[in-house]
Amino acid sequence: MKIIFLGTGTSTGIPLIGSNHPVCKSLNKKDKRLRSSILFKWKNYMYVIDTGPDFRQQMLRYRCERIDGILYTHEHSDHTSGIDDLRAFCFKQGEIPIYAHKRVLNNLNFRYEYIFKKEKKYPSAPILKQIEIQENKDFFIYDLMVTPINYLHASLQVFGFRFNDFAYLTDLKTIDSNELLKLKNLEVLVLNCIRLEEHYSHLNLKEALVLIDLIKPKKTYLTHISHLLGFHDKVEKLLPKNVFLSYDGLEIDLP
Repeated sequence: MKIIFLGTGTSTGIPLIGSNHPVCKSLNKKDKRLRSSILFKWKNYMYVIDTGPDFRQQMLRYRCERIDGILYTHEHSDHTSGIDDLRAFCFKQGEIPIYAHKRVLNNLNFRYEYIFKKEKKYPSAPILKQIEIQENKDFFIYDLMVTPINYLHASLQVFGFRFNDFAYLTDLKTIDSNELLKLKNLEVLVLNCIRLEEHYSHLNLKEALVLIDLIKPKKTYLTHISHLLGFHDKVEKLLPKNVFLSYDGLEIDLP
């Protein structure tokens, strides 16, 4: 299996519009971050977690010619607002399945009525098959079993996902001990870490490192990063030896 980080930035991306912060002016490509998303592929299958506002740019950048489905973590715009650009894949492939909590599906139906309404549907809208993810219920995408991980982003429920020995958790602030049990024996954990100072709905660096120490994966890659975390190269030098900052375009090969 291969994991490709399509974007590793927080909701504003880096550089932040109008900002004179030194990180926003950095010439290092690793300090330029689109909104957070990953592509994972195995055999001939290709799936994406979240379609943020940079989805079209990400698909063009990585020359993606096919998408077999989308997993959604939650409904916030930095994770969903690129949904209309699935139309290009639908033109070639037809219907594409999307997987999300029932609340998220309802939210998308409201915000993008022209995509989901059954009568007088806009002719060139994406053709999407809605599949509900339920708490504590594993599901399969083709031959790959996916375990949803349930946690809170401030007071909003969010799903992370585990498949094989890999887990992707973004927009996490608090997680129940029962959910932590689902994250044992990971080879790779991807975990959000927004900045150095405490944040009301995201882990900061200190909190992320505490959680990593509880989960004990072999390797962790931090994502959903803001410019307030600091320069990529400087921050990574301060991290434990098994913790790394992800960056746009990073690829990981898993067994």
